[in-house]
Amino acid sequence: MNHYLTHKEIIEKCNELNEKYQINEDVFYQIVDQLIDSNLSPDQKLVHSFQLLLEAVSTEIEQMEKAVELEPTCRMGCAFCCYFPIVINKMEAKLIENSIRQMPKERKERLEKHFANYYREYKGKVDQFSNLDVADQNKKYNYKKSLLPCVMLDTETNQCLAYEIRPLPCRTYVNYSDPTVCADNVMPEETISYEFLYQEYMGAINELLMYLYEQEDTGKIEYPNDLYQEDLLINWMKDFS
Repeated sequence: MNHYLTHKEIIEKCNELNEKYQINEDVFYQIVDQLIDSNLSPDQKLVHSFQLLLEAVSTEIEQMEKAVELEPTCRMGCAFCCYFPIVINKMEAKLIENSIRQMPKERKERLEKHFANYYREYKGKVDQFSNLDVADQNKKYNYKKSLLPCVMLDTETNQCLAYEIRPLPCRTYVNYSDPTVCADNVMPEETISYEFLYQEYMGAINELLMYLYEQEDTGKIEYPNDLYQEDLLINWMKDFS
């Protein structure tokens, strides 16, 4: 990349992407089909589908970037976006927790210790924002401005402690302009989100859950209730503290 893209140039790239790129939905549903045919338990099928579908979202974004020659300016250790309020549903929260519980003992214990320290250190801010309405842009702005870090962020290294299972909003938020816009602005307008990929991601998981529901075993997931209960990540992860 010879220069950082301006906001106008990013919008033009997005328009170009809309005109020439078609999302490969088959990739998402093939993951589910393969897991349906596997001998894994319902809980294992769900955890694997969650992890593989998140990875598929990241891969799909990379394909879009190649299609219109976009290169993200996000870099390791740049954690400005890790201070946004992240909302996920109860199913996703359970699958994140299950994924962590299946990690090697040393890593799992490190995360458990981190969560406990996090809720002690940031108790005041977590209590303040626990009922945040993210649809209210002013309240979202205040949350970001408060510098309450993500519960999974190591603020000493500025690295995510569960990067491979980070939620969809973390994967779909990208900057293609000068990295300083994130440092200089609470809510930069230059960044974009590929949140529309939620449809393919959640649609595929829902297909697996419908199959498991018909088999009368959805594991730890209460279907469909868990899909409709949404909350902040900082609230869901209190179970580990």
